[in-house]
Amino acid sequence: MSNYYDVLGVAKDATEKEIRQAYRRLARQYHPDVNKNDTAAEEKFKDINEAYGVLSDEDSRRKYDRYGEHWRHAEEQGRGGKRGSTGGGFRWTTNNVDFEDLFAHFNGRSGTHTRDFGASARSPFEDLFAAGRSQPRPRPTPEHPVEVTLEEAYHGATRTLRLKGGRTLEVKIPPGVDQGSRVHIASGGDDGSDFYLKVSVLEHHKFKREGRNLYTEVDLGVDDAVLGAEILAPTLTGKVALTVPPNTPNNRRFRLSKLGMPSLSSGGNRGDLYVTVKLSLPSNLSEEEVELFRKLREIRTERATANDAASAE
Repeated sequence: MSNYYDVLGVAKDATEKEIRQAYRRLARQYHPDVNKNDTAAEEKFKDINEAYGVLSDEDSRRKYDRYGEHWRHAEEQGRGGKRGSTGGGFRWTTNNVDFEDLFAHFNGRSGTHTRDFGASARSPFEDLFAAGRSQPRPRPTPEHPVEVTLEEAYHGATRTLRLKGGRTLEVKIPPGVDQGSRVHIASGGDDGSDFYLKVSVLEHHKFKREGRNLYTEVDLGVDDAVLGAEILAPTLTGKVALTVPPNTPNNRRFRLSKLGMPSLSSGGNRGDLYVTVKLSLPSNLSEEEVELFRKLREIRTERATANDAASAE
């Protein structure tokens, strides 16, 4: 079994942030969508996810640091070594016990007085044996952390988890998951029990997500802002045409309906995509273009002067 720290390329004393950054970098590099039909990259991707699943959890990382590749059995060994030497919840002794008083108490007598155990009375047997019982605590449902890209959150994805004993399990992540989403996996755990995938969505270099809505920016030339134009706006499934009307100001936001994220719980309904235009100044202008800008400035200056004169009359 490969050392999990070596798989992620981090030191044993790496911080949580360093481990997360290493995982994100490697996950992008070896993701199956990037390495089509590359079985070696797919296996590497599985190892990366397994290593991150262990080292990103404080409790499992502590066990791994102590027990190495046998860390999964640490908890079982710990429980086995802590078993008591007695066989039950009671230890009986005959020292200084007045059995006559004890059984007199059970029979409803205390000294020379008789006790009445009616329908509403509490039997002393209940108190005696209740002390030896403890209510079992419900076992929390296990969680497995998993990270997905924004594209995977949009389309849905699959992950291969490696469980105890070397068994692997392929799980599906539905479209629409968001930061902190918990995906229920039925009867797939190490002992056949249910568990959850706890989802983290990686940041995207082009889109910002808020709920089901996406936000992005596009550059818009000065001439297109003045005259109007049809430009291309990015989406998670390709580019779409966006009509920009004449005299569009900087930072104007356009809403593209139903081009946002799918809903996880409402039958595929999608949010919206908001595109903000950012005016970009032209660069590497030719002398002819510079001369046209000079002429434009002269025209605008003359018009402003005429307007000022008309206002003064």
